[in-house]
Amino acid sequence: MEQIYMPEPGVAGRYIYTSKDSGGGLSGIIFRDTEHFNFAYDVVDELGKKSPTKTAMLHISKNGRERHITFQDMVKYSNQTANYLSYLGIKRGDRVLLVLKRHYQFWFIILALHKIGAVAVPASFLLTRKDYEYRFKAGRIRAVIASGEGEITSEIDKAAKSYEHLKARIIVNGTRTGWDSYNRSVKFFSPEFERPADAPGGDDPMLMFFTSGTTSYPKMASHSFKYPLGHYVTARYWHGIEENGLHFTISDTGWGKALWGKLYGQWLCEATVFTYDYSDFYAKEILSMIQKYKIRTFCAPPTVYRFLVHVDLSHYDLSSLTNVTTAGEALNPEIFRRFQKATGLSIMEGFGQTETTLLIGTLKGTQPRAGSMGKPNPQYDVHLLKPDGSECAADEVGEICVRTSTAIPKGLFLGYFMDPEKTKAVWHDGFYHTGDTAYMDKDGYLWYVGRVDDIIKSAGYRVGPFEIENEIMRLPYVLECAATSIPDAIRGQAIKASIVLADGVEATDALKKEIMKYLRNTLASYKRPKTVEFVKELPKTSSGKVRRAEIKEKDWEKDK
Repeated sequence: MEQIYMPEPGVAGRYIYTSKDSGGGLSGIIFRDTEHFNFAYDVVDELGKKSPTKTAMLHISKNGRERHITFQDMVKYSNQTANYLSYLGIKRGDRVLLVLKRHYQFWFIILALHKIGAVAVPASFLLTRKDYEYRFKAGRIRAVIASGEGEITSEIDKAAKSYEHLKARIIVNGTRTGWDSYNRSVKFFSPEFERPADAPGGDDPMLMFFTSGTTSYPKMASHSFKYPLGHYVTARYWHGIEENGLHFTISDTGWGKALWGKLYGQWLCEATVFTYDYSDFYAKEILSMIQKYKIRTFCAPPTVYRFLVHVDLSHYDLSSLTNVTTAGEALNPEIFRRFQKATGLSIMEGFGQTETTLLIGTLKGTQPRAGSMGKPNPQYDVHLLKPDGSECAADEVGEICVRTSTAIPKGLFLGYFMDPEKTKAVWHDGFYHTGDTAYMDKDGYLWYVGRVDDIIKSAGYRVGPFEIENEIMRLPYVLECAATSIPDAIRGQAIKASIVLADGVEATDALKKEIMKYLRNTLASYKRPKTVEFVKELPKTSSGKVRRAEIKEKDWEKDK
């Protein structure tokens, strides 16, 4: 990756970013002074000057109202919000929990927090009292800004009874006793907010994400103001963002995926983000949005694509799409093939974590391979390591790790908040250890195997769940599945397949036998499930990731 340094003489505090394609179609990005970089000031405010009337976000409310929010609007309302939050006593270093679904105010608020130097802590609207109690204490939260829809504020109030450190509760799109109304109050504040001489930036903490919690209580991954820079490649070379294109990432703002696809990289590329503030997911509605608004680039988790391929896609005009991507969990090759057959588009897979930006992906110029995550992002020095720390050979399964002994890439987290032990457990000996395993083929493509904790050890073999799930997903009547270990008196562990059937398919013993017969012909003997169980749904985190650990825990508990 060639990095280009382009200072702008005579303009104090201006950070110039640019790119130049190399032979592999990859790009570098450099700012003159990343040690003081602050996305809200150095990108959004600058775009407000450069392109004030350009649409930063097209927001569609659940009742169909369109809001064309310009970069000038983003500057104005983030400044008003910064003055409002400062008035309420929110200051630099305070951690502020954001539970704002897909409301357009989220963008004003998070930019305001960046300007103040308060730490934004996005959270899902699906949380309950118990979840909030944990997050308040673990994150030492000082304020909460939440949607007035549903039971969100009620659950927060219940949790706050056992937590005395909230200095402010702010409700968006509603009113509630004991809460300050954002919609009512913010309009009384000045749209001017000067950047202070000691403005936060660089390595200062900017953002904290709660991890997915697939195997334990969520940890808090802390990121600095350099985090947005790590998403330039995410947007330009994975999403395929065009400067004047409209990009649609499906994600609630409570998850890191929203900031992968709805803010940082997209505006570094000067594109427009599309947001649909729906309450319930309907595949046909999403397809209609793509058709109506001529979406150019689209990103969604594999779960969404699993639903999309069960819709007759020929009924929708998707010709505006130039690039489609997925991340969040591994994509089954069968879904890739079905979507490609129906649309002619290849789903460009990517891999990253709450702790990182895009680590691995099918970037621009890379030919996609069904089932592969793609190749390492040149921003990260990615290695596959054995348990003893040595490098894996081609086609050998190892843990995905990032070398940090020579340089720490922009986009890698600072550590887990107030938890040095857990930070050291994953970041040691000059490497960050992701906890995910994969193998690399002779052409440099990486193929996901599973979480370290998900690996099944049966009859002396190490089996990754994803390979088994891929075969099961080839069956047209399977919507979702998960492969986990169960106790076995002879082999120690055997394999169980939990399967969710598509609508209208009856769960029968005859169907189980059909599946087992199919797997006998497609999988090696040590990879075949011993048991098939039909379930109505798979246990998932609130971000939609399958909790294989929960399935496994229940099965092993029964055996005690």
